[in-house]
Amino acid sequence: MKKWNSAFTGLAISYLSVVLVIVLLLCSVFSVYFSGHYKEELHSRNRLVLENTARTIETSVLQRVQQIYLELSLDRTSALRLFSDPSFQHNLSKVSGLQNLLKTEVAGNSDIIQAVHLYAPQQQVMLSSLYGLRYQADQGDSAAAFTDWISGMRNNSGGSLWTPAREVPEDIYSSVPGGKHNTLITYAHSYPFQSSGAESDLIVAIDVKQSAVSAIIQNMMPSQYEGTFIVDPNGLMVIPDTSSDQVSSYSASISVPLKSAEEAGSFDSKLGGTSYVISYQTLPAAGWKIVSAVPASFFYAPSNGMQQLIAGLCLLAILLGLFMSGILAKANYTPIKRLVGRIRDLSGHAPEPAANEYRLIDTAFTRLSEQVSSLEESLQASAPVLKHNAVLSLLHMSSSREEKAEAFQCLGISRAYNHYCCLLVNTERAWSLMSSAHIQNIMSTIIGALEAVRLPECRIIAEELPDKRIAVIVCAGSASDSLLDQLSQLITREGRQPFQAEVQLAWGCWVQEAAGLHNSYSEAQLLMKYAYFLPEQSVLKGSSLLERESSLDEIPQALLVKFKDKLQSRQLDELAAIVGQLVTAMREGLYPADYCHFILGNTVFVYSDYLKSVRYKTGDLYQQYIGMPDILSFQSWLTGSLTDFVNETDKRNSDRAVSAIEAAKQYISEHLAGDLSLDAVSSKVYISPKYLSRLFKEELGITYTDYVTARRMEHAKALLEKSSMTVEQIAGSVGYGTAAYFIKRFKEMYGCTPGNYLRTLNEG
Repeated sequence: MKKWNSAFTGLAISYLSVVLVIVLLLCSVFSVYFSGHYKEELHSRNRLVLENTARTIETSVLQRVQQIYLELSLDRTSALRLFSDPSFQHNLSKVSGLQNLLKTEVAGNSDIIQAVHLYAPQQQVMLSSLYGLRYQADQGDSAAAFTDWISGMRNNSGGSLWTPAREVPEDIYSSVPGGKHNTLITYAHSYPFQSSGAESDLIVAIDVKQSAVSAIIQNMMPSQYEGTFIVDPNGLMVIPDTSSDQVSSYSASISVPLKSAEEAGSFDSKLGGTSYVISYQTLPAAGWKIVSAVPASFFYAPSNGMQQLIAGLCLLAILLGLFMSGILAKANYTPIKRLVGRIRDLSGHAPEPAANEYRLIDTAFTRLSEQVSSLEESLQASAPVLKHNAVLSLLHMSSSREEKAEAFQCLGISRAYNHYCCLLVNTERAWSLMSSAHIQNIMSTIIGALEAVRLPECRIIAEELPDKRIAVIVCAGSASDSLLDQLSQLITREGRQPFQAEVQLAWGCWVQEAAGLHNSYSEAQLLMKYAYFLPEQSVLKGSSLLERESSLDEIPQALLVKFKDKLQSRQLDELAAIVGQLVTAMREGLYPADYCHFILGNTVFVYSDYLKSVRYKTGDLYQQYIGMPDILSFQSWLTGSLTDFVNETDKRNSDRAVSAIEAAKQYISEHLAGDLSLDAVSSKVYISPKYLSRLFKEELGITYTDYVTARRMEHAKALLEKSSMTVEQIAGSVGYGTAAYFIKRFKEMYGCTPGNYLRTLNEG
């Protein structure tokens, strides 16, 4: 059809109009808008390059140097803490071994570090990977190479410092002037780790090559290298060193970033009458700031060419649009023409030649809609799937407002409510007790009971989630916790009465828009994490649990160390008490759920590693821990496992009973004045206190305490007979803190006081 009212004519005119309007509009907008944004993009790109350079310096040099310090301080084989001991410094073999360790560390990181030094402030002794062992290292001409970081650490209330770059002779002990120099930055840190520089037992200093940092800047910012500097918080130039001629011209601009509290920024400045853009970025590891000065012309020149390019592209777009309009009109008309021909064939009659194709298609679709109505029954069968997808769309943050609006329509919610809330129902505690069919039956019953509730100004939607939980969406006219209480009681009752299954619920917060339902769902998920630690609570709600997520409290490390110690000594009662204290702390304390799971997992790993070390075979403890439904079950499981282990170990130790008693008797005989408590002696002979006490009773016929008392009294009696020691001295030599208690025990043993016994000997 070539009539003016045909679809082809309409398409051609519409495409031409759209192309002309869009291209002309874009041409005017781009000329005003894009040039400014292009300059801003260049600014952003410059800042991004500076940020990437700072991040590379941070990770490749600064953090790596700090990691070297940590590796040295945490290396158990290095005996680093013993270097401050004068006796260690005179043991040349140990000193040589420690120096070899420092050399190895330098060799492994030679691309960034020059040397590693250990300095003991109290003895003024230094061990260097480069210079060896030096006494009075802070004195003499060579001390100039170390003065900056030694003096800085002595007056430093913190634990570490970075020095500016300075030139250090390759051989600081050479008396010949000149020679090769190295530009170094030194990172010094106290040891122990948490001590200040003024109070440290040892200072670990790492000489960092300035060239390692300069190379990164030159590689990543080649065109800006000459105008890029690194300064410390005091304004001292780190890179380049202070001898650089260019530093003075930039000093006024560099002072601005130092005064700024921002981590990064950019500003305009005049340098020698020329406009510059000054950008800076903070290096957190050292507290330095990297500053880059770029001429402003760098940003403005490209934008002029960009404006010309935009004008040319817009003209080209008009010509191309005219050409494409004809092609698109013909291409889009082809399927319309084909569809019209198909409609003619199916309808069985030919329309008038002058009739518009769109009217013909509209008539055909009207007839088709009548046939589509017969398919509604098949759509009803897919309603559960549509409902499930709609609920997931409402709960997920990634869903758009339009998708959530469509989800509400799919769920049959035609009106808008003032408040919305999400409840999360957990049936996990019933999984181990029931089959999947029973669990599905529980969920179906709860969902049916909830959706059958009819309350004024309220609508309830419940749906099973992929993780076998139930999400309950409450739409209400007002935020009412009493309504949530009523629903919670209904859910709990439906789970208990027919199935005897315990369920737990978590309340999300009330939100005023359906688009915010994902926030309520996220809060309910957050609260549900504490179901593991509070299995007795059927409803998880309130701000106290939410406060735990932001808490920085930590479980006392002494409790975990005590668990490990008691595990090694196999004291079952103490272990059970520690596990109980740990569980109580997690249930009653303000610790985040993820942190508590980490501590529990770490405890299981400590226990598993110990069992492996003593070659005690057991199953995969971590998988058993993962299978525990709640923390009370975990406590029962771990206590039972510990009981089986200790009992089995005690049984294994029966063959070593005689040798253990002999070892204990020998230790008691050699340490009468020391700590001879049952716990102390049992740890020395590597058996449990309970087992040692039982061995004494079964093998010797007396209690452990009576045996220790008898040995002490025998030794005291021998001292009275053969020495001139006083009663107080004898009491201390046999382990009694007071003479009065010693006299009492002596009288109980021999029927007279030590003084009477001594007089009897003298009279005889």
